[in-house]
Amino acid sequence: MNEAVPKAAEVLAAAAATATPCPPIRDLFADDDLDAAYAVQRLNTERVLAAGHRLVGRKIGLTSPAVQRQLGVDQPDFGALFSDMALPHGGTVPAGRLLQPKVEAEIALVLGADLPSPDCSVADVRAATAFLAPALEIVDSRIAGWDITIVDTIADNASSGLFVVGDPREADIEPADVEMQLHRGTELVSQGTGRDCLGDPLNAAAWLATTLARRGEPLRAGDTVLTGALGPMVPVAPGDVFTARISGLGEVTIRFEGEAA
Repeated sequence: MNEAVPKAAEVLAAAAATATPCPPIRDLFADDDLDAAYAVQRLNTERVLAAGHRLVGRKIGLTSPAVQRQLGVDQPDFGALFSDMALPHGGTVPAGRLLQPKVEAEIALVLGADLPSPDCSVADVRAATAFLAPALEIVDSRIAGWDITIVDTIADNASSGLFVVGDPREADIEPADVEMQLHRGTELVSQGTGRDCLGDPLNAAAWLATTLARRGEPLRAGDTVLTGALGPMVPVAPGDVFTARISGLGEVTIRFEGEAA
């Protein structure tokens, strides 16, 4: 193992444990060493599992072509979803739980069957999906000031924080055709469509299933998959209440503890 991998994993774990953002870790690695970045992520995944939390799914990041261009990449990335990251629809994020939170709205898939194929298709994803649901991902970064490259965000569990999944619906809509509106209180702060996520959230899910199967960690029945943002992410302030409405799927809400500005 690259000796920088455990060092980077420790730096990120310490930032999370102490609620103190750390400098970027990318300088520990060669440019765009994605394998090393995923190795860091894996070490900290093992750390979380050893602490008694469960792996409940995966998230897909960098599904926006604009964000990919910004970071100089041509593919999405992924991170792990753990049991302690899930919050209920209508719930509250405790003050101090996250370092630098931002919110984005997306579609969640709940799988009813495994996806073991190393060449997973959109048709395979459709067949394996039991439910769709509106979701909010509350992204976070252990890297100070969100000063990240692709290596930083992958190593940092794809900048994961928390997530909220709304009421599940039968998988009988076309995810590419949905329209999303994200409100902070009554203010519209982000909007988009299913096509803003790699052309179709199912494309993103098929990429994830293929990638994980080739790594020997396939998606399993019961997993939740956050397929990627349908619009720009939005910064958070104490007291904010966010509601995402996704056509055909309904809405999902989360509140941040504290007094509104």
